[in-house]
Amino acid sequence: MQLLNTLYVTTPESYVHLDNNTVRLDIERETRLRVPLHHLGAVVCFGHVTVSLPLMHRLAEEGVALVLLDANGRFKARLEGAVSGNVLLRQAQHRAADDTALAVRLARNCIAGKVRNCRQVLLRGARESKLEEDAAILARGADDLAAALRALPTAGDLDTLRGVEGEAARQYFAALNHLVRPSARDAFRMDGRSRRPPRDRVNALLSFLYSLLMNDCRSAIEAAGLDPQVGFLHALRPGRAALALDLMEEFRFFADRLALSLINRGQLDADDFVEREGGAVLLEGDARKAVLVAYQERKQEPTSHPLLAESLPFGLLPHVQARLLARTLRGDTDEYLPYLVR
Repeated sequence: MQLLNTLYVTTPESYVHLDNNTVRLDIERETRLRVPLHHLGAVVCFGHVTVSLPLMHRLAEEGVALVLLDANGRFKARLEGAVSGNVLLRQAQHRAADDTALAVRLARNCIAGKVRNCRQVLLRGARESKLEEDAAILARGADDLAAALRALPTAGDLDTLRGVEGEAARQYFAALNHLVRPSARDAFRMDGRSRRPPRDRVNALLSFLYSLLMNDCRSAIEAAGLDPQVGFLHALRPGRAALALDLMEEFRFFADRLALSLINRGQLDADDFVEREGGAVLLEGDARKAVLVAYQERKQEPTSHPLLAESLPFGLLPHVQARLLARTLRGDTDEYLPYLVR
């Protein structure tokens, strides 16, 4: 399985078009980038970017997704070719969504993966903290998440599961401030999770990274032949990629760690964000490009998977997990096992 790159186009007024078998990016009629089409898994455009119709056709033919986001990274549209995948697999997925007991089992495992991985973030922070007070708070947060994990087996319906997940998320985000280096805490302090719009710099950064992760998870779901709209944990709504959101849960820690790394290493500072009317805080300009580069580089880093004998780039893990989910839905395995970070 090859890890294909994502081309992110962030410069306003860019023109992206086809040049033989190459994707070419022009700005003010000057060519800035050429990328062989066969190296790409997706093209993601932010804001006011023009994409030629011949390129759209070719991307659809080659199975390369074209994703359109607004200038702040919110999803607008996705262009794809003909629907692929086994119709029998999708039928099994739809039946599973209607099977309350199976849906609860799958949702429970999604939440267990998320909570366990978030707990590892806090435990790692507690071990590496140089301040005893921070270490103690992070350790208590990890204990709270351990309690949430113990509560999951007795949660017998989706509403109860979502309640456990929601409380675990509240406890987790309450502890995140103590993972930020002390000298950056005034600029990067969050008061819980806020979105639509994000109300502080940390939430703005997390929202941006989560949107990137969401697109990768959706691509993995579709590559496995599953229907991204039909999930188990997230409620079904028109236009909502519920299954991609389900898969994303166990990988949120990846975005969280990257956000903390960018802040703690000084790769982002307060001036990289802007506050808009109404209190929305957004990641701006060149900082957004720096985050995209860091995200792509982190996806290339080798990691291990408990079911595979060799290491693989982190960016392939959603594809592995999507295929494991497909095996569960087909009845080849009894339980879906989420990815657990070490």
